[in-house]
Amino acid sequence: MNTMPNHMEEQELAMQNENELKVQLKKDPEVLQLAAKINPKNQIELLEFGREPANEISAFTGKVLNTVQANSMEESSELLKQLGKIMDKFDKKDFVEKKGFLSKMFNKGNKVIEQLFSKYQTMGTEIDKVYVEITKYESEMKKSTTTLEELYDKNFQYFMELEKYIAAGDVKIDELKQQLPGVQAKAESGNQMALMELNSLQNAIELLEQRVYDLEMAKQVSYQSAPQIRMLQRGNTKLIGKINSAFVTTIPIFKTGLINAIAAKRQSLVAEGMNELDRRTNEMLLKNANDISRQSVDIARMSGQPSIKIETIEQTWETIMQGMNETRAIEDENRKMREQGRLRIEELQKKYEDTQRKAT
Repeated sequence: MNTMPNHMEEQELAMQNENELKVQLKKDPEVLQLAAKINPKNQIELLEFGREPANEISAFTGKVLNTVQANSMEESSELLKQLGKIMDKFDKKDFVEKKGFLSKMFNKGNKVIEQLFSKYQTMGTEIDKVYVEITKYESEMKKSTTTLEELYDKNFQYFMELEKYIAAGDVKIDELKQQLPGVQAKAESGNQMALMELNSLQNAIELLEQRVYDLEMAKQVSYQSAPQIRMLQRGNTKLIGKINSAFVTTIPIFKTGLINAIAAKRQSLVAEGMNELDRRTNEMLLKNANDISRQSVDIARMSGQPSIKIETIEQTWETIMQGMNETRAIEDENRKMREQGRLRIEELQKKYEDTQRKAT
C-alpha cells in the first residue's frame, strides 16, 4: 500500500529536478555508450538521433487523447436523470398514517396495500436496472483509472529515455566543441584538409544541437502530459468515491427500507382490523367492559407499529438525491478538466509536430 505513493513521488521528483538528473545521466555508462555511437560525419544519423523515443512520445500523446475521449460523461448523466425520475416517485406520505385513517379504510385496507406494492415494486425494479448500470459505470471508471496509471508509468519511461538521448547529445556536442580550437587553428594556417574538417565539424555540431532541441521539445510534451494524466486520475477517483457512497451503498439500503415499510404497514392494517373486530364484538357482548377493551386496543396498536421508521427511508432518499446533484457537479468539473487536458495535449503535440517539420 505504501510503495505506490513513494514510487509516484520518486517519478514526479525525477521529472521536476531535470538539471540534477541531466548531470547524473552524463556520467551514466549507457548514456556515454550512446554518445560514443554518434558519428558526426553521418548527417542522416545526426538527423535521426533519438528518433525512436521521440516518435513513441508522439504516439503516446495520441493514446492519452483517445483515453480522454473514451471516458464520455454523457452515459452517466443519462443514468442520473433516470434515477432522479425514479426517486421522484417516492412519497413519504404513503407510509404516514393519519388519525382515524385505518378505521375508515378497514374494508379497503387490502386494496391500499396492493396499490402500494404495485407502485413500489415497479419503482424497485426500475431502481435495480439503473443500479446495475451504475455499478458497471463505476467498474469502467476504475479500469480507466488503472489505464491512466499505466499511461503515467509509460510516460515516465519515455521521459527518462528522452533525457538519456539528450544527455548523450550534450556529451557529444561538448566533445566536438573541444575539438574545434585545434582544427580551427590548423585551418587558419592554410591547411585545406583542416578547413574541410572544420566545416564538417561545425555542421555536425549545428545538426546535433538542433536535434537535441527537438528532443527537448518532445520531452516537454512528456513532462506536461504527466500532470494532465494525474488530473484525470483525481477526477476519476472523486467520481468513483461519490458513486460508491451515494449509490452503490445507499440504494440497496433504500430498497430494503421500502420493502420493510410496506410489510410493516400491512401488519399495521391487519392489527387495526383485528382491533376493530374485537371492539365491535365487545360492544355487543360486554358493554360494561370498556376499560378492558381500550387496553386490548392499545396493546394491539403497539404490536402493529412498524420497525422501520419512515425517517430512515426519507434519509436514504435524501442521500441518493444529494449524491446525484454532487455527482453531476463532479462530472461537470471532470468534463472541463478533460477538455482542458485534451486541448493542452493537442497543443503540445501540434507544437512538437511543427518543430519536427521545420527541422526536416
